Amino acid sequence: MQDLLFTNEPWTALDCLVERIGPSGVFVVVDDNTRRCVLPLMQQRSRCVADATVISIPPGEEHKTVSTVEEVWAELQSGGATRHSLIVNLGGGLVTDLGGFAAACFKRGMRFVNIPTSLLGAVDAAVGGKTGVNFGGLKNEIGVFREADAVVISTCFFSTLPTGELQSGYAEMLKHGLLKSREATARLLDLQLDASVDPEALLALLRESVEVKRDIVAQDPTEKGIRKALNLGHTAGHAFEALAMKRAEHLPHGHAVASGLIVALVLSHMKEGMDSSLIHSLAAFVDRHYIKPRITCDDYPALIDMMKHDKKNRHAGDLCFTLLRGPGEPLIDRFVSEEDIRAAIDIMRDLLHI
Repeated sequence: MQDLLFTNEPWTALDCLVERIGPSGVFVVVDDNTRRCVLPLMQQRSRCVADATVISIPPGEEHKTVSTVEEVWAELQSGGATRHSLIVNLGGGLVTDLGGFAAACFKRGMRFVNIPTSLLGAVDAAVGGKTGVNFGGLKNEIGVFREADAVVISTCFFSTLPTGELQSGYAEMLKHGLLKSREATARLLDLQLDASVDPEALLALLRESVEVKRDIVAQDPTEKGIRKALNLGHTAGHAFEALAMKRAEHLPHGHAVASGLIVALVLSHMKEGMDSSLIHSLAAFVDRHYIKPRITCDDYPALIDMMKHDKKNRHAGDLCFTLLRGPGEPLIDRFVSEEDIRAAIDIMRDLLHI
């Protein structure tokens, strides 16, 4: 199981990790945003980052591609990286997903450490061993399971994030709350989610959230069973996100997942009898804080087709969802009809005033 280190001195934690690992060299992967906003601080305070080779990639989902991975491999090769070198992925989900994939493949596998600089990266992408890139217009279509040797999690970088980025990561925390219990969900819905959020309160909730994911991943590292519970909200959410990307519209991953969670809860009520009061509480929170997908009934065929390409479907063309019997009671591999999905999206649009 990978080490999870929660600390407000990530530079010290990283130096200790590198001393313990003893790599032949250190390469730091950043995107242009973290190179500008975060890397200078790490270079000032971390000996290993100050001496490392820096590999910078362009930001944005449109650059989460195989061609960008090739650029990282070329930099590793020209920098003399070996299987005994170490990659430090310093950034959000794009950096940890893509950098982890590059590390997993180069020389048949290098060690790597993730230092997420966004809330979404900390709670989702950096933890759990999923790496990959987008392909053919679909999210994370190419990738491997490979855990980082360690993940260093801190709230000290989050002050550089716009409120929308905090909200994006918080959607994944809401998902974990729903997978844990009604009480955990209530704690999350009670937080004032804006630029004034208390970093210590957020860190406590973040730790609880990450541990939910870690416990599930430990039971099912390669997603043969219960790990599919972590797909809650993502079948519809990825479709909303993919449609927005196709139209060059702004809909961040976590914002798409927030709407996808409403679809999943509506289906849970329709198919599994889940209490509907939770749908209204969550919908009110999402309506206040999140960007909603710009969709109409005319978009339903395209959205359903995208859902049929979800990687967690058993067979091509399936419509398979993670649902809930209630908070803390996930149900995986639940098949639903196109008619049910249309009805659930209709209700989501009403609740979110779309």
